[in-house]
Amino acid sequence: METYEKVLVLNNEFEAGLMEEILTDRKIPHGIITSDDTALGGIVELEYGWGYIEAPASYRDEITKLYTEAVKP
Repeated sequence: METYEKVLVLNNEFEAGLMEEILTDRKIPHGIITSDDTALGGIVELEYGWGYIEAPASYRDEITKLYTEAVKP
């Protein structure tokens, strides 16, 4: 099993949902981690983004390309 690492920062829940669907359809192993912290009132999101995708390093380029095509046309 490959080690997962932070691959891509997500800006909002919409991007997270879109990427979740794309990566699942392509059977790319991944996890979506949110920066949500109600105790700090959302300040973590301002500093680090909404969340991020973690995946094996071998998928970094493919995920970045898919993100660019889907979210940043």
